[in-house]
Amino acid sequence: MHKYNSLFLCVFYIKTFFGCELLGKFNMPSIFKQGDIMIGGIFPVSNKEISTTSTFEREPPGVACAGFDLRAFRWTQVMLFTIEEINRDAELLPNISLGYRILDSCASPTNTLRAALTLASLSNEISSTSFCPPALSAFVAESGSSQSLAIATTLGPFQIPTVSYFSTCACLSNRAKYPTFFRTIPSDYFQAKALAALIKHFGWEWIGAIQSDNDYGRNGIMAFTEEVKKFGVCIAFVETVLRTYPVEKILRVVEMIKQSTVKVILAFVPEGDFYPLMKEIVKQNLTGIQWIASEAWITAARPSTPEMYQAFGGALGFVVQKMAIPNLNPFLSNINPYSDPSAAFVKAFWELIVGCRPVSPGTDTSTEETNKICTGNETLINSQDVFFNVTELRVAYNVYKAVYAIAHALHQLVFCKPVGVTYHLQRVNFRNQFGDYVFFDEKGDPPASYDIINWQLKNGQVQHVTLGHFAIAEKNNYKLSIEEEKIVWRTGKTVIVPTSVCSNVCPKGTRKAQIKGKLMCCFDCIPCADGTIVNTTDCTPCPHKYWSNERKDECIPLKIEFLTYHEPMGIALTVLSLLGASLTLVTMAVFINYKETPVIKASNSELSCFLLFSLFLCFLCPLTFIGRPTVWTCMLRHTAFGVTFALCISCILGKTIVVVTAFKATHPSNKAAGKFGPAQQRIIVCSCTLIQIVICILWLKLNPPMPDKVFRYSNKKIVLECNTGSEVAFYAVLGYIGILAVICLVLAFLARKLPDNFNEAKFITFSMLIFCAVWITFIPAYVSSPGKFTVAVEIFAILSSAFGLLISIFAPKCYIILIKPEKNTKRHVMGINTTKKYDLNVKV
Repeated sequence: MHKYNSLFLCVFYIKTFFGCELLGKFNMPSIFKQGDIMIGGIFPVSNKEISTTSTFEREPPGVACAGFDLRAFRWTQVMLFTIEEINRDAELLPNISLGYRILDSCASPTNTLRAALTLASLSNEISSTSFCPPALSAFVAESGSSQSLAIATTLGPFQIPTVSYFSTCACLSNRAKYPTFFRTIPSDYFQAKALAALIKHFGWEWIGAIQSDNDYGRNGIMAFTEEVKKFGVCIAFVETVLRTYPVEKILRVVEMIKQSTVKVILAFVPEGDFYPLMKEIVKQNLTGIQWIASEAWITAARPSTPEMYQAFGGALGFVVQKMAIPNLNPFLSNINPYSDPSAAFVKAFWELIVGCRPVSPGTDTSTEETNKICTGNETLINSQDVFFNVTELRVAYNVYKAVYAIAHALHQLVFCKPVGVTYHLQRVNFRNQFGDYVFFDEKGDPPASYDIINWQLKNGQVQHVTLGHFAIAEKNNYKLSIEEEKIVWRTGKTVIVPTSVCSNVCPKGTRKAQIKGKLMCCFDCIPCADGTIVNTTDCTPCPHKYWSNERKDECIPLKIEFLTYHEPMGIALTVLSLLGASLTLVTMAVFINYKETPVIKASNSELSCFLLFSLFLCFLCPLTFIGRPTVWTCMLRHTAFGVTFALCISCILGKTIVVVTAFKATHPSNKAAGKFGPAQQRIIVCSCTLIQIVICILWLKLNPPMPDKVFRYSNKKIVLECNTGSEVAFYAVLGYIGILAVICLVLAFLARKLPDNFNEAKFITFSMLIFCAVWITFIPAYVSSPGKFTVAVEIFAILSSAFGLLISIFAPKCYIILIKPEKNTKRHVMGINTTKKYDLNVKV
């Protein structure tokens, strides 16, 4: 056993090994106990350093610290407790005692370096007759990342391992720079992931950040910024604080918070650096902020007061998981300034907890106030201070694990492979008495696992309520579970999650437009153009045959439009069409019933019946224009229109020729009119109609009308219409009807001065004028009308011209037959008062 002891006890003896002499030492209070193997500890028991002049002279330089951190003092006691527990363990380090020396860092990198150098040097406390007294095998240090960086940088080259219990800076995971640094608390790399996941979970997009002006704050915010950028979160500002900052800088930070629109702020700051800002925020009654905390202050005792809760109530943050250490409470309760009056930090602790100053026997107290001096009967056994609550230990448990990790490494060093403590710390992997695995990854970090803490006020006291858990799974995937319904927010409510956005979510149908010079979370909302919809952040055109809805959030099929029977316009045109057809049939019935009367005989009953039949077809023709266009209806509507109107005008042309021929004869006995008898009249009607039929057949054969989907009228609808196929054929049909109508008009105009009593040429002239006027105005209206109104215009032209012919030609005759039957005589029709006699035997 002694050969193993010699192996690691003679490790570090500066004066002998390096051949140099120590010029002086730092005069620092310490907690010391000698052992076979020494472990150093550095804790921020004092939370403020007072600047003093320090030089390496024979006289020890002065170092002054102020303030007393009760939490850090408990960490020192946990280290003592753990070492005593290990020394009682007969299996871990049998026949070997662990000793310790613990110094105060004053929460300062400079003083931490002083403490590290002091521990690494020989100490007056070590009394040994051996030539090679025990040197420090490892350090348990420090809480601050900047302090740990100072230690790792200075002592790393000497292969003295350091195990930190509270330094979380991701920069310390660099094994190339800090090969001897380990820690029992997860890296801020993982805490940044956890904080970013929390921000994403609650949908906060516009946040502020406060960092401490040291490695912990700067590296933490940098890692957090990289993570939240992946989720599109914007950081409005990053302000810096430090416990040594003047009031002016603190006020500037408060002013920034007041002017900003953010409602969620992350404070990645140690408790000591954040506390001055917290006091100023409470002083100015700056409320309404949802605070997100790093693990450095979310469970700290000093800010966890009802006074601070006014501004910081509902704060959320992550901490390492809690654990209870059995038998620690009796150990803490046995702390006594009288058992070792020279013990460092105990008197300050006693004054804070008990409320009086302990005085050693024989000390002159005549100048002291009696009520501030302890009687010596005080005890901590029944104290209810939170200091003695060991059921929810977090950082203290990390100290416990750090000491045990060093002990297990020493076990491997002594009993297995004597290659150095650092080597064995890299391979530490054990399960402690609480079932907790203790090991370090390749970067010297433990596995990442956090509890989610929420500040709540219960019974007048601030409680750190655990409401969830965060853990890093394989391949850097994470698992976040949180009981949202139990969270007490800054508003004091548990249901409504606070929001924090620079610009509100754009309403449906609008897209984000970045505001120049501002972060991506600040934007204006611009409506999408017609025919486009919002696709995440941009407006995307709808595909063919689709159009955007009113909200511009969905592409819907284009509305199909055509003239239907059930819409008002379709109903009106259908009624007019059927009315015209009905009137035509009635007129035909009247003519058939009164075919032997003079008026009917004088109007050429055969041509009149042909004309009425053609008008009947003309009135029915519009029905083919109404309804969904098909191949058959498209071919039928235009050809039926062309043929029926050609037949109609041919009949009128035949009547006009006969009338003009009959009444232009100078004598009734003139036989010229006989050349235009019934046979000739039929030939004229059939031949004129046949020409139109030939034109229509050629049209249907070469390029027939077909149903078509038209998009040019509107972007919001598809117009179903009949494409004429051949524009030439369409206008040829119209042109031929127009030629027939013009011929009729000219011939009827020549016979306009015939006798008034029976001047059918005058009625034909009037009907042709109406017909020509309708179709002349039809062409521009047809060309300019959109969609289904094109069809309506064509139907209107057909009905107007058909009604014009029916009324102009047949209404006078029906009037005489039905209303004025006394005028339905041969004598009246012949017009006997006139000087000329006309041959009425010719059927005109």
